[in-house]
Amino acid sequence: MSIAIVSCAGPKVSRVGTDTVTDLSGRWNDTDSRLVAEEMVKDALARPWIDSFLKRHGKQPTVIVGTVLNRSHEHINVQTFTKDLEKELTNSGRVQFVAGRGEREELREERVDQAQHSSDETAKGPGKEIGADYMLKGTINTILDEAKGTKVIFYQVDLELIDIEKNIKVWFGQKKIKKVIERSRTGF
Repeated sequence: MSIAIVSCAGPKVSRVGTDTVTDLSGRWNDTDSRLVAEEMVKDALARPWIDSFLKRHGKQPTVIVGTVLNRSHEHINVQTFTKDLEKELTNSGRVQFVAGRGEREELREERVDQAQHSSDETAKGPGKEIGADYMLKGTINTILDEAKGTKVIFYQVDLELIDIEKNIKVWFGQKKIKKVIERSRTGF
């Protein structure tokens, strides 16, 4: 009589720092999102538009992130990327940042609620929002090439900073990433 013991090992999970590069599949990932946001915001804030604004208005420009379209061949969580952009812009201390459309609606509902339920001294009233001077918009695109077990994914992120009042593009940034993924030709 033979007895077979079958063992199923569970997944091995290890925690790593969020700044650790973990590129498992070759697709867009958290590292790409973070690095692209950091580099593009650094470039945007080093350009003449910001000093021109400060000279004309004597205050920091106010920025809002608009739509960043995913035109790539894969699913990319654009919200994670836009949050990385917001974080970099806000933490730079060079610009003010206003809440996005959905966030503003929630804040407006809160002000209505405060008007009904909070004391006059602490309730926040309507009509005191700060309008954005510039909107950051963009796209994420890919080009895919593949042959004999090797795949190349080319990502291009284009961002534009647009003067909301005048519709003038004051900054255009572009970041490109090329990844080569080689699949093993032997099976497991």
